[in-house]
Parts: sequence; C-alpha cells; structure tokens
Amino acid sequence: MGENLCIPDEEIKSTMDKRVDVYIWDMDETLILLKSLLNGTYAEAFDGLKDVQKGVEIGKMWEKHILDLCDGCFFYEQIENYNKPFLGALSEYDDGKDLSDYDFGQDGLGLPSDDDNKRKLAYMHRVIAQKYEKGLHNLFDQETMKLWNELYDITDKYTDGWLSSARAFLEQCSSGKTDTTSTASADGMVDSTDSTYQHVNVLVTSGSLIPSLVKCLLFRLDNLITHENVYSSWEEGKIQCFQWIKERFSSSNVRFCVIGDGWEECEAAKTMRWPFVKIDLRPGSSHRFPGLTLRTVGYYFSVVYDSPGAENDKD
Repeated sequence: MGENLCIPDEEIKSTMDKRVDVYIWDMDETLILLKSLLNGTYAEAFDGLKDVQKGVEIGKMWEKHILDLCDGCFFYEQIENYNKPFLGALSEYDDGKDLSDYDFGQDGLGLPSDDDNKRKLAYMHRVIAQKYEKGLHNLFDQETMKLWNELYDITDKYTDGWLSSARAFLEQCSSGKTDTTSTASADGMVDSTDSTYQHVNVLVTSGSLIPSLVKCLLFRLDNLITHENVYSSWEEGKIQCFQWIKERFSSSNVRFCVIGDGWEECEAAKTMRWPFVKIDLRPGSSHRFPGLTLRTVGYYFSVVYDSPGAENDKD
C-alpha cells in the first residue's frame, strides 16, 4: 500500500490533443531471442538447417553477460527479491538525497518492507535509471563494448537478422515511417513528420525488472524504449500493467497495439479489447523478424479502431 503504482506524466497528458499510437511490446522471442536459443526451439524450427548447439552456446553467452551486468552494475544481488513493476514505483519514497557518497553495500536493505527500506530501494532505482540514461558506452571501456558488439553481430547473423530487423521495426513504429533513425524523448514519445501524430514504444515483460532493463541496454533498445516505459509483470501480471498504461495514456485519441509471442499478453490484450499481433518463430512467417511490417500492424489497428462500434474505451 502507498506505492506509486501509476506514473502520472503531465507531459504525456498535455500532448493528448494529438493522436498517439502506443506499441506495447513483449521482450523475449519478440524484440530479442534468448529462451528459444537456450532451449533449441528457434533452431529446431528450421528442420536441421540451423546448428542447435551453436544457438544454445550463443544463448548461454548472453545469459552470462546479462547476469554479470545485473550483479556488477545494477544491484541485482541486493534487490533480486524486491522486484517492482517499474522504476518509478517507489519514487514517492525518494527524498532526493545526494547519493554521490552513498554506500549501497552497507545500507542494510532488507525486510520488513517499511518506509525506510522502500526509501533505500528507491535510491537504487534512481541510480539504475541514471545509468540506463547514460548508456553502456558511457559506463564501460571500448574492449568490453567490443565484446558485446561482437556477440550481438554473431547472434544477428545466426538468426538471419532478427535483432537488427526488430530494432529497425521499433524505429519505424517510433516514427510511423518506413525508413528512419529515431531517438525516444525523455517521456518516450516521438513526433512523426505529421505533427498531429505521436508514437510511443512500451515494454511489458514477464521477466523481473532489472534483467529486463539490462537486456534493453545489451540489445541496443535503450534509445528507443526509455526506462519509464519498461514494465515488469513478474508479480502483478500483464493485465494490471496494461491497465496502468491505459491510465497513463488516458485519452480518446490514443490507440494501443500489443505485440508478443505469449498467451498471457494475448489474453490481456483481449481483456483490454486491444489488437494483438502474435510473433511466430517459424521461418517463412510474416509475423516474425525480418517479416513483420507496419502495413500488417496497421491492419490490426484498423480492425479494432476503425470498425463499427470499435471501442475508444473511456470505461
């Protein structure tokens, strides 16, 4: 109780006279590939054309880098058991204290979940947000960045461009254009060439929050999805996260579309009466990367929002 579970955003609300398209993304096996590499299902879909073991080895390398970065830079060992749905969930407990000399290793974060411990966790979330905004290139040396970049390129080659294609599509969704290089603003919103339209990418992942933020950094998504727009449904569930997002972008001019591969986001989208685009790992599918297009996503938008009786929910 008392936690700030809905982020009021005056900047977002002030732009609601424009039409806003909100793309709500799943992470694993949608924007990135990881679980399907580790368990071999990605390679197996190619009926022997892909080396299953190579995919497993690539997945294990990513898994190691993600965990090392979580523990070494993002306090994950200390806060693993205190997952929150987004970094701003405890912002009301952050008193703005200067943390430049603060010793996080000795602050005694633990139980009970009282105001004192919530404040300590809010401090950590503030530092995590600052590191996310800086980006990995401002936190690590060139040798480390080269190692991560090489693994990204190896993975992209093995997956026939899934990572780079998904990222390029994310850019297209940000601008509504078919070829662009976009950077999300502080509130995650991007103006299109037409000043009456805006676009925003939101991530709702079933994984815990800190590893999900680290994945965004390692897989080069951080300049397209701001930390304010990363949600973990680990405890709360995707329906609850979707409801928070709907409240945050509350306007009759907003359209939502969910893109993912799992049953939970599918059912949550149905509950919210939002279009759902299901990602399919199988080669040859048009609902994968490369393959998915803005035209296809636009069709899903039109089915829900342009059909007679389509809801512009205000309920």
